[in-house]
This record gives sequence, structure tokens and C-alpha cells, in this order.
Amino acid sequence: MKIEEKPFSLAKGEARIKIPIEGMSCASCVQKVERSLKRVEGVIEASVNIGTGLASIRYLPGVVGYPDLKKAVESAGGYRAGAPVEETCGEEAKKTMPGEKEIPVLKKKLIISAILTFLVLLGSFRDFLPFLRFLHEDVNRIILFFLTVPVMFWCGASFFRGAFLGLKHFSSDMNTLIAVGTSSAFFYSATATFFPGYFESAGQKPDIYYDTAAVIITLILLGRMLETRAKGKTSEAIRKLMDLQPKTARIVRDGQEEDLPVKEVVPGNIIIIRPGEKIPVDGIVLEGSSSVDESMLTGENLPVQKSVNDAVFGATINKTGSFKLRATKVGKDTALAQIIRMVQDAQGSKAPIQKLADRVAGIFVPVVISLAILTFIVWLIFAPSSAFKLALLNFVSVLIIACPCALGLATPTAVMVGTGRGAEMGILIKDAQALETLYKIDTIILDKTGTITKGEPSVTDIIPSEGMEESYLLKSAASCERVSEHPLAEAIVKAAIQRNLLLDEPADFHSFSGHGVEASVSNRKVVIGNRKFMQDRKIELGELAIKADLLSLEGKTSIFVSIDDSIAGIIAVADTMKEDSKNAVMELKGMGMEVIMMTGDSMSTAEAIARKAGIEDVICEVLPEEKAEEVKNLQILGKIVAMIGDGINDAPALTQADVGIAIGTGTDIAMEASDITLIKGNLLAALRAIRLSKMTMMTIRQNLFWAFAYNTLGIPVATGILYPFLSQDGLIGPLMGWEGFLNPMVASAAMALSSVSVVSNSLRLRTKKII
Repeated sequence: MKIEEKPFSLAKGEARIKIPIEGMSCASCVQKVERSLKRVEGVIEASVNIGTGLASIRYLPGVVGYPDLKKAVESAGGYRAGAPVEETCGEEAKKTMPGEKEIPVLKKKLIISAILTFLVLLGSFRDFLPFLRFLHEDVNRIILFFLTVPVMFWCGASFFRGAFLGLKHFSSDMNTLIAVGTSSAFFYSATATFFPGYFESAGQKPDIYYDTAAVIITLILLGRMLETRAKGKTSEAIRKLMDLQPKTARIVRDGQEEDLPVKEVVPGNIIIIRPGEKIPVDGIVLEGSSSVDESMLTGENLPVQKSVNDAVFGATINKTGSFKLRATKVGKDTALAQIIRMVQDAQGSKAPIQKLADRVAGIFVPVVISLAILTFIVWLIFAPSSAFKLALLNFVSVLIIACPCALGLATPTAVMVGTGRGAEMGILIKDAQALETLYKIDTIILDKTGTITKGEPSVTDIIPSEGMEESYLLKSAASCERVSEHPLAEAIVKAAIQRNLLLDEPADFHSFSGHGVEASVSNRKVVIGNRKFMQDRKIELGELAIKADLLSLEGKTSIFVSIDDSIAGIIAVADTMKEDSKNAVMELKGMGMEVIMMTGDSMSTAEAIARKAGIEDVICEVLPEEKAEEVKNLQILGKIVAMIGDGINDAPALTQADVGIAIGTGTDIAMEASDITLIKGNLLAALRAIRLSKMTMMTIRQNLFWAFAYNTLGIPVATGILYPFLSQDGLIGPLMGWEGFLNPMVASAAMALSSVSVVSNSLRLRTKKII
């Protein structure tokens, strides 16, 4: 087994650095920082990972240094660059990962904002609450003002800070929309509170919109907190990979055994590995032999026999014997560390999907502000009377009707309903990006073990020799194996129990690691093992040898059984296919998708399973980082790839894929690294997830259409464009308030209506049928 280092190798003269980035809140932030870094002379490649909060940069040390990179980060829009971090998979690396420290701050602000907003809502509907009617209206407005101030400028400070920094760097994002919308409502209300005469002199009631500003801030804070929690869960996969690393190693130094922290082990150290221990570093076996569970690397549940000169890998588990190894790779050079880096790099290298609202915000917000300013100037110059007051009112009307409530709710409400509906069907969707991408996929890669197959060995065939009864053969073999802990032995015992066979207690049991076992069962000598084990004991296999070859072509492992030194039969064991796998493959093909099976298994085993599942394209004998490379190769060809897997070894490929889908019956790390988890382990659920994605994206498009439609129709009216066409006695004039001017209260109602329509449309997903 060989671990390739291509993804992490550096050309001569190049260096790599990782810098923590603070202040990022969305995909547009990632793009801004990446663009700013890539503009720096000497930077070869820059990739920003919002999940880990790190910028990974390849650069030429003689041309550019850390101070230049830090300056580039901070010039991108007020982001902050921390001190460089070292590449490691130990405890120090965990300290550099985003933890839960942001959540308590957001939670505190959200709670305070929610309480104050509730009080603001009570005061805003004072006329309907008898116990508040004693307050004078002017006093009530002042109280609402002071209740809203902390919501706006403490709880929502980050939004205004982000908008201000964006303004300094001539850019805009959702922070700009939030700041424009809430500040418009707030400052309009503040003017109405402390300077009501401006409105009264124009013959209008000075309305207030503190509730609008407060509710917007509170809801967006809730969304930000949920987003931060999602990021924490994403990085949890890497934390769990790091936890696989043993903390200590027993080395031999000057003839004495000594336990050392793993971080102090250096290449060349001799390490003793005892049964049941995790191997601390990568190395070469010097003496001894054993079977090693390499499932964290290969995903296969069968232990691999290791002897002198064989390579072993850190974090794999020694099962039976003991051996000594010479350390060859330690720390960040181990196979485990490479897998961790691949998960991080795959996350960081994926181009973040630019949200439509953010894309439009770059044009929409400046246009709206420009229109508002132009409206103010036009009415200030041409208004027949009360020019300043009318100009101010129209200016505020334009900003209020352009408030991004519907625009902000269009995507998250549909995603919330869609993900909730998915959970009801056993489909856990981690984030909106998965929904935005899943419906576009044209290629699906299926891991074999645990995805197409059940992920555990089971008895498939029992072939007795002539004159031997099948039940007696199985009973004898199971009785011999009942004290063994080998997975194949467990499969045989399980098969006997399922057939209600009464097993005998073995005597004189002996295990020959990697070959077989022998014992005395009911005073008869029973030997179980592979072909070589039988040949070494001079046991003639006869026609059973041919049958074993045929079983091998079907991807099955043949276990020979002899009784009293005569061949008694074969018990075939294999990882059997799940009942729904073939139907799922047929359905996926029916949707026009290319289906590929990828596994670390041998070609014969892989092709045998693929034939049964109806899959023509097979990629076999691949290691974890090679799986990620295979995904990347398909993406280079223009394919949009979904990867479905269940093991730790699938984590790099799951994160590299456009959409990673984990089988819920697999490992926690696979589920953490994926975008979607199928709780029941049912492959057909992937089909439902794709259909749910299509329906959700259709709903999002409808929501965005109506959100923009309200603004497209409302903003021209708010500018007063209808004024020349409306008479004082017309039907529309009284509704508009000033013969064509849009009353800010009507603008607020239109804004609220757009939000209601968006939410109502999203809720329709709850009742739509998903086949």
C-alpha cells in the first residue's frame, strides 16, 4: 500500500502557509479574500476555507511574505488575518480550528434582541392591548426608540460594521442590504418620533416602523447563529479524524521500552505494537506478524495480514499478534495527516456558490440608493410646496420598499421547509449549498462496502464434499470458530445460529494468524483455513479447488474445512449486496445519470458486485486520496459529481465531490464530512433527495421572482413617477397619500406582503408529493 503525496508536494522554491481569517460571513467574503490574495505578486494559488476559517496559500518566499499577505487580506474589506498556523494533526491543530466561541456571543445577542423585539411589538400594537393604553402616544414612541437602539446598534452591530467596511472598499453584500433596510425604517421612525412636525405640516400622520427594523435584525441573527453552528459541525469531521491519532507510542531505546508522546517520535524509532493497540505512526514491520484493521484507510472490514517488510499506517488497529516496526513517517507526513489535509483542501478548493441575492446585491443596492438620492434631489427642486419634507418622505419610501425582507427570506425559508421535509423522509441535508447543487448532478459515484453492499461478511454458499451433510459441515466449522474473533469466523457462527444449530465447545483451539484455525470438536480434528493452509497440511482439495476458483470470480472468499485430515467442504463468505441497490442503480440511470462504482477492493471482487448491481463503470483498488483524485478528474471533464459512501476512507472524496452523500449506517466521520446523510442507509433515498432538491430550487426561484417583482413595481411608484398622471380627485390619489406619492406605511405593507407571499410559497413544499 502506498500513500501518494502529490496533492501536498511543493515545487522547488515554493512555500505553503495557512493564515486564519476573521470576519468572514458568507461565500462572497471567501471570493473577496481569494481575489485579493491572488492579485499579490508571488502568490501561486490561494484557497479560502470558510468552514475552518483558514486561507491556504502557495507562494514564492523570495517575492512575497506574510506581511504582504496579511495586508492583502485586510484590504479585501476589513477582514483580519491571524498569525500563520502550522500543518499538523495533533492537539495544536485543534486550537486553530473554529470552535464554539462565536456561538455564545451570537446566542446572547439573539436572546437580548428577541426580548427587546417582543417589547417593541407590544408597544407597536398598543391600541389592541388595553393594559398599555394609558401610555401617551409620544411617550410610547420614545420608549420604542430606546428599546430599538440596542437591537440595531449592539445586537446588529456586525451588519452595520460589514456594510461600512464594504462601503470603504466600494463593494456591497447582504450586510449592505440589511443595513439599508433596517436603518431606513429606524431613522424614518426616529424622525417621526422626535420631529413629528415635518410630517404633520405635510398633512400626514408620522408613522413609525421600529418593529420592522427590530424583527429583521432578530431573524437575521437567528440565521447567523444557525450558520455558525453548521460550520462547527463541518469542522467536527476533521476533529474526529485528528482523534484517531494515538497519544503515545512504546519505543525501544537502548534495549529498554519507553512510552513517549507521539509528537516526540522521529523517523527511525523502533516501536512495539501489542494486540488491540492503535499503530501510532507509519512504518515498516521489522519482526513479528499480525492482522491489522485498516478500515480507516481502505473502508474494508477484513483485517490485512502483516509480516516482515510490510508497510503499516498510523491510526490503524492491530488485531491479533504483536510486532515491531521502524517509524518512517510521523506527524504531518503520516497517511492519517494526509487524509485530514485532503478533507481540508477539498473543502477549501470548492468554488463557493454565489448566492443570487449576493450577486444581485452588488448592483441592486447601489441602484436603489442612487434612485433614492435622485428622487430626493428631483423633489427638492421640483416639488410645488414643502419641498424638503416631500423629498425626504419619497427618499425614505424608496428605501423602505427596497428593504430586503423578501429577498432575504426567499432562499432560507424554502431551504428550511425543504430540509425539514427531507428529515421526515430520513434525508438529513447539512446546508443550502447541497440543495443548490444536487439537482444539477449528472454523475454519481457509489462506494461498494456499506453503500452497495451491507458492509459485513456473511455466508453465501455451503458446499459439502461427497458424503458430507451441509448442516454437519456448518456445525463443525462454527463450533471450531466460536472462540475466534475474526470477522469471517463471526459470519460462520452467525450462519449456524440462524439455522438453529447447537454448537459444541471446541478443545485444543489454535489460531494461525492469516492462515486458519484448528480445534478438536466432539473428539474430531477440525481444520479451517485458506487454500495454502490446507496444502501445507497435505490435505487434498480435489474438485473443491475448481469450485473455489468459480466462487472467487463471483467476489466470494472460500474457506476450506477439513475433518480428521480429509476435506469436508467449502464455506463461501462475501459482503452481500443490499436488497435495494440494483433498483436504485436502475432508477438513477433512468434519470440520465452516469453511475460509477469505486472501491479499494480487487478487480475480481469489484466487477462481481458491479455486475449484480447493473453497473458498467468500475474504479477499483484505490486508496482514500486516490478516490478524491478520481472525483477531481471527473470534475475536470465538466461532470457535476455526487459521491455516496459510508467510511472514513470516503471522507476526502465526499468533501471533494460537488455533493457528498453519506450512508447513515456508516461512520460518524463520513456523515460529518458529507453534505447529505441518508439515515436509513437506503440507497433509494438518494433519489428522493435529488427530487427534493429540484422542487426546493424551483420554489427558491419563484420566491426570488416575487421578491424582485415587488421591488420592481414598487420602487418606481415610491419615486413618485405616477404623480403627473394622477388627479387630486382620482381613485388612486387618496390611496397614495399625496396625489402619486407612496406613503411609507403603504410601502411597509407592500414589503410585508412580499414576505408573506414568499413564506407561504415555501410552505407549499410541505404538502408536495415526492415520489
